[in-house]
Amino acid sequence: MGMVLNPDQAPLSLRDQSAQALQHLCAWAVQACQQELPPAIRKRSAMVLLDDLGAMVAASGEPQVKAVRQRAPKRSSKKSATIFTKHAPKSDVLNAASANGMAAAWCELDEGYRLAPCHAGAYILPTLLAEAEVRSLSLGTLLRLLAVSYEITGRFARAFPFPALTVHPHAAYATIGAVCAAALVRGCDAALFLQALTSACSMSFAGPYKHAVDGALVRNAWTAASPWIGLSAVDWAEDGIAGIPQTPYDVYVGCFNTTCKPEELTQGLGDLWAISDGYHKIFACCQYAHSMLEASLDLHERLGMAASHAIEAIEVETHPRGLTLTGVDPDNVLAAQFSMPHAAAAVACLATGGQAAFSAQALQRADIARLRQRVVLKPYEPLAPWPNDRPARVTWILADGTRHTAERLNARGGADMPFDEATLLQKFSDNTCMVFPAMASYAQPILSGSDTLDAMAWRDLVEKMVGAPA
Repeated sequence: MGMVLNPDQAPLSLRDQSAQALQHLCAWAVQACQQELPPAIRKRSAMVLLDDLGAMVAASGEPQVKAVRQRAPKRSSKKSATIFTKHAPKSDVLNAASANGMAAAWCELDEGYRLAPCHAGAYILPTLLAEAEVRSLSLGTLLRLLAVSYEITGRFARAFPFPALTVHPHAAYATIGAVCAAALVRGCDAALFLQALTSACSMSFAGPYKHAVDGALVRNAWTAASPWIGLSAVDWAEDGIAGIPQTPYDVYVGCFNTTCKPEELTQGLGDLWAISDGYHKIFACCQYAHSMLEASLDLHERLGMAASHAIEAIEVETHPRGLTLTGVDPDNVLAAQFSMPHAAAAVACLATGGQAAFSAQALQRADIARLRQRVVLKPYEPLAPWPNDRPARVTWILADGTRHTAERLNARGGADMPFDEATLLQKFSDNTCMVFPAMASYAQPILSGSDTLDAMAWRDLVEKMVGAPA
């Protein structure tokens, strides 16, 4: 339930309201970690685990990710936590978490949060997986800590929303997810958790949202640096070094110029779970482009592949966040993932929104490069409220002058139009089969759950998943 204020008290400032709400949230979180999850929330937590683990594995072939992951084991003599890449090398908790964090959102296939810009799973799991493995925590405990950490991270994104996309959510909230994982996995009490959380909050990153559009690959490093901050913040809190309950307000409102909705930190606690409002992707790019991709695929189905060769221009009417994806000449994969012109041209030429459409090879294709220059972005009007707040209307203008239009009010994958279980399990298999052939066979049992499996140590389950097929 939400926090109840004494009506006889003088009204608190927003700053103090947020501080009081945060204390309530931390106390709830510590208690919630000791309680069983509702079955539906346990299943959602398992799906987030699988989706983000698959995304980490999917990035194994990326040159920069490979370089980071090859360096990580050399930084420590401890070989205790798995790096989810070929041969499953091990390193200490910090370096393993950082290496997996670098991969977490690289391919834009990780799960995300629909009610505010936030990819909580990618912020939490690099730290949580490493710590859970080293500490021999059970799968059931891992899923519980994931759901509670997700709750806090999602609530932070809702409580301190950005009026405009200035700071990237990976920069703003990654340290929140990482410190939640680090503190809760260690069993911190509410006071210590609050101290660590406020400390990590003060070390959020000033990461520009436009870095994604511009293809600045440091954007993918924010989820790699955050485990170091999250783990260190807990250590330092134990040493008496911390922030104050007002720190989040001072950071987000005072420094980042967000608004503040303190009620979002406590309203519906235990009844409304943030992890229920996550979304999943089958397209390897920013979610803001997904309704456009689906509309484009509708045109392919209606007109056939031959029509795509006759496209002279493309008009894309899209929502305000889609209009931020303006890059016309992306020079790397990240910039392509955040380019509406590239996504529209690539899906028109290739009839897919998967990794092939955003690969280095796709960037070099002359037909896609030509068509990118002929994509026009326009505002979609009128906008509807959630869940139809991210629509797209796509018009292909062919060489003979004919115009063909398709529209999607919202992309699939969110709570309103979820993908079926089979689709997401197939995605997990596709993302992991080349690196870990055995991994996909454990996905359905993890998702379905049983007392026996939930009692299994995550360390033992990892050994099975990265091993040879049975």
